[in-house]
Amino acid sequence: MKQTRLVKILTAGMACAAALGIALAQETTTTTTTDPVTGTTTTQQTTTSAAGRIVTYTPDSDYMTFRTAPDVAPVRYYYTRDTTVVDPEGRVVSLSAIRPDMPATIYYTRVGDRVMVHRVVLSQPPRVYRHEETTTTTTTEH
Repeated sequence: MKQTRLVKILTAGMACAAALGIALAQETTTTTTTDPVTGTTTTQQTTTSAAGRIVTYTPDSDYMTFRTAPDVAPVRYYYTRDTTVVDPEGRVVSLSAIRPDMPATIYYTRVGDRVMVHRVVLSQPPRVYRHEETTTTTTTEH
């Protein structure tokens, strides 16, 4: 009897831990609008994300293109200095870690006609590229 109770407690604990992990992994966006005629304020919370592949990323621009499926046209997702990029383990990495054709999940909101990225979760660890440069100086005496 005690073993059955212990199994039930452990099962319930694992279910709670899984639910907490899912809840913490979601990002919530709160939108508040006020009707100018009635003065009524409406608050709406939404979680918006898209999984797919980064098609293009140029550090000098303010957007990346992202495709959610191979047969879907890429869409522009705009980012700012406040956009966070994390690797699969949740460690923050720089925007320069993004490479074309990299799988990722993007969390975003729509602001007017733009899709603004808040967080990019890379599906695979970024590759580290090390650039080494050697300079040789030759002096001659006259």
